[in-house]
Amino acid sequence: MDWHSHIISDPKIMFGKPCIKNTRIPVDLILEKLGNGETISDLLNAYPKISEDDIKACMLYAAVSINNITEFTT
Repeated sequence: MDWHSHIISDPKIMFGKPCIKNTRIPVDLILEKLGNGETISDLLNAYPKISEDDIKACMLYAAVSINNITEFTT
């Protein structure tokens, strides 16, 4: 998956925080909710404008950021 097609960082949106494209939903919010036990299904119900791929892109973005790499493949 190419997370670039799902995640953007624009200084005009949420002060440049990485967000799911075409939303104001920041990546860290999604990751925090997953870390606190919410499921992908919970998130899809709470945020109907996002997709499962958007959520997976958030997780991949986090992995890439932590590893300080430009691509991550499985």
